Amino acid sequence: MSSGNQHAINQAQSPSTEIQSNDTIMDVFVCGARKGWKVAIDNIIPNVLMAFVCIQILNVTGALAWCGKIFAPVMAIWGLPGEAIMVILGALLSMGGAVGVAMSLFGAGSLNGNDITILMPAIYLLGSKIQYLGRLLGTAGIPGRHYPVLLGISFVNAAIAMFIMKIIVMMH
Repeated sequence: MSSGNQHAINQAQSPSTEIQSNDTIMDVFVCGARKGWKVAIDNIIPNVLMAFVCIQILNVTGALAWCGKIFAPVMAIWGLPGEAIMVILGALLSMGGAVGVAMSLFGAGSLNGNDITILMPAIYLLGSKIQYLGRLLGTAGIPGRHYPVLLGISFVNAAIAMFIMKIIVMMH
């Protein structure tokens, strides 16, 4: 049996996510697809599902409306409803979760397309900060007293980006 056939049999028997030097373009594609599927199943889908469930719980209990009223003056700075604060808070925990929160609020009619467009830069700039502060900065030995400043810089960047996006949305 040729080494190419043996390689194909080995791949079929034990789907590897490692790329070998003699892999074909199809092998590389399939390997990438497997890795992407694993990321989606293990990370993205659970975060988005968790966000939908959390927003539904907040909505049913009335906590979403309460938070919306409290944060309405702050979010009005960017022309957003108060409930949009949940997207910001969700982004701190998980980017996928924040997208789930945004889509759940969109489905409920609390956010529209312009609102989500304004929020998108904040989702990316604040995405998963809580995870990264501990995982990256803690591992690097950065003292905890610097975390609030670093997080504050992220909030300032997100606020500026939302202002810019608001201007762009208003121009169109």
